[in-house]
Amino acid sequence: MSQSQGEILSYGGGVDKMRSKVEEGRTSKAMGQSFSVGDRVRLIELPAYVKTAEPMPMLRPPSVLTLGEEGIILGQQPGNYWVVRLERGSFLLEAKYLERV
Repeated sequence: MSQSQGEILSYGGGVDKMRSKVEEGRTSKAMGQSFSVGDRVRLIELPAYVKTAEPMPMLRPPSVLTLGEEGIILGQQPGNYWVVRLERGSFLLEAKYLERV
């Protein structure tokens, strides 16, 4: 057995640790609340800019959103971003800008 194979075998539990990290990412906790697909949420803070959740995403000014606007979570993206359907379309928003209704 080569040294690299021994290092891989001695790592032990790496896959299980990675799997648990992926499972943790399926729901997010922001301000003590967890979100899941289908939840109604409210925009509590406007980001500096917003990214649309379309096949060809665009950056839009925050003026397309209204503070306090309510929407529905459609899905989660990597990096604690959520796809939220609002009045003027679907947007990628960080959990820190949302609260559960």
